[in-house]
Amino acid sequence: MRRDGERGSATVWVLALGGVLALVGLAGVLVGAAAVARHRAGSAADLTALAAAGRAVLADPEACGVAGEVAGANGARLDRCAVAPDGDVEVSVSVRVELGPVGVRTVTARARAGPVSSPPPR
Repeated sequence: MRRDGERGSATVWVLALGGVLALVGLAGVLVGAAAVARHRAGSAADLTALAAAGRAVLADPEACGVAGEVAGANGARLDRCAVAPDGDVEVSVSVRVELGPVGVRTVTARARAGPVSSPPPR
């Protein structure tokens, strides 16, 4: 016994399930892109701080200039660079990430590097 009132209902369910799966997939891609951008920003901040600290301990007045170059080479922008008299360097970098329908967002990261003042305890 077949009802004619339910003809084609499986097609509607398959289309609805396909739409839900597409939305879940898109959300996963967006979250993944944001996580990758965060890791890129963290890596760029670390490398930028290390490069600037390497120059700062040599009393190079262009330590922050080098930091900007390293940040740019890593796909980031140097937002802030501060060199302390003892050679410690603090940097802040930002990375732009395009999240498709969500738009363009900016991810920031900070890092600090400098000379070790005393040997670590054993």
